[in-house]
Amino acid sequence: MRALGKIVVAGLALVVFGGTAYGYANLRALDEVTRDSVIDAEGETKPGEQPADGSLDILLVGRDSRSDNQGRPLAPEVLRELRAGANGDDLTDTLIVLRIPNGTKEVKAFSIPRDSYVSMPGGKGKINAAFGRAKAAEAGRLRKAGETDKAKIDQGALTAARRATRQAVEDLTGVKIDHFAEVNLLSFYEISKAVGGVEVCLKEATKDKNSGADFPAGPQRVAGADALAFVRQRDGLPGTDLARVRRQQVFLAGLARQVLSAGTLADPGKLSDLIEAVKRSVVLDASWNLLDFVGQMRGVSGGGIQFATIPVVNVDYRYDSANPRATAVQVDPAAVKAFAASLIGTAAPAGPTGPASPAAPVTVDVANASSKEGLAARVAGVLREKGFTASPAGNTAARRTSLVRFRPDLAGRGAEVAKLLGGLATQPSASVPAGHVEVVLGTVYSGPGAAAGGGAPAGAGDEPITSNGVVCVN
Repeated sequence: MRALGKIVVAGLALVVFGGTAYGYANLRALDEVTRDSVIDAEGETKPGEQPADGSLDILLVGRDSRSDNQGRPLAPEVLRELRAGANGDDLTDTLIVLRIPNGTKEVKAFSIPRDSYVSMPGGKGKINAAFGRAKAAEAGRLRKAGETDKAKIDQGALTAARRATRQAVEDLTGVKIDHFAEVNLLSFYEISKAVGGVEVCLKEATKDKNSGADFPAGPQRVAGADALAFVRQRDGLPGTDLARVRRQQVFLAGLARQVLSAGTLADPGKLSDLIEAVKRSVVLDASWNLLDFVGQMRGVSGGGIQFATIPVVNVDYRYDSANPRATAVQVDPAAVKAFAASLIGTAAPAGPTGPASPAAPVTVDVANASSKEGLAARVAGVLREKGFTASPAGNTAARRTSLVRFRPDLAGRGAEVAKLLGGLATQPSASVPAGHVEVVLGTVYSGPGAAAGGGAPAGAGDEPITSNGVVCVN
């Protein structure tokens, strides 16, 4: 479900990235898409303006909602087709920030795990709960103020929920969101069918009753309910929930590739179906001028879309001592801000303990906490190829998961190392020597260098995810 927000890119890409005369003319049909006042008026990006933070930033949100974009419940027969239960909730299962740096044609997207534990109004919690908290609070406020019109209460609550989600993302990442797009279960189903399906590849066959997933190993094309099952599957995936994030990033890369292909852009029928699917099911912020956006983005290539995930500290964070079974994803806001800033080549603002410039000199010490012979040396070789001064630090006490440690002043470089190695957990630590970043490779490490063969990636699933080609995943 986390891929839901991402596929909005596909709906816009039909003209943004393709730039065909047919697509541009028909973009006006998207004037009928649902709008909402999500972006603060004083912060709206004006036509032709280049944002002051150096990048046009779009928040893509996917909701595990059993209603349409007008808040009307989906019919039982539709839910059966979607393989979704009747009980939905007000959580955001997808949070993606699409960064388009000023003056460049390179697009970068990064995922925020839905269970990231953050500070927000009402107290700390998982970031995907920001939507439901604000929705309930605003509905209660409106009723208390005397509002009795259900439609007005529902719309006011949804607007507040979307704004709260936007604010939570801004607070965590330090990114000023310029535009907002939201999709739900139905929109994902319709858009994936409209483009004729998406090519994906699995390393192994998989089957999961809860999501409806039932796929063979190898390359295949998925659409509709099967595509929904592909991105929603949770049970049966090896590793943590971050494995599902990677699977969904691969799906979006394939979706972007499919939309940009001649088979879609040159087919008036497919293009029309795609536009209609977007109109029926997508919500955009009220300030987004799509025609101006197309003019700014014309010429961006599909191959320039790159995908990543924010650095995390602990994927099995026990945040509630009263309920030790409750888990979340622990994140370090300073490291996340440094990571987001590095995507456009600038450093996050430095405070008393703020991150240093991403270009700060650093030595990476790589330790092997697994039983894989030569792992530290191979990973150090990968890092040297990326320009780091890196060397193996021998074996260390066995542990399951991998970790990147660094002093607080090197949060930016630590986040960069973690990203290069497949999105490893990160941890600020004053015990790390000055100027050094420590990498501890656990028994489940599967990133670049995991397999024998020098500094080469451990396999197709460890390759960087872009819209250039199909990458096999778990």
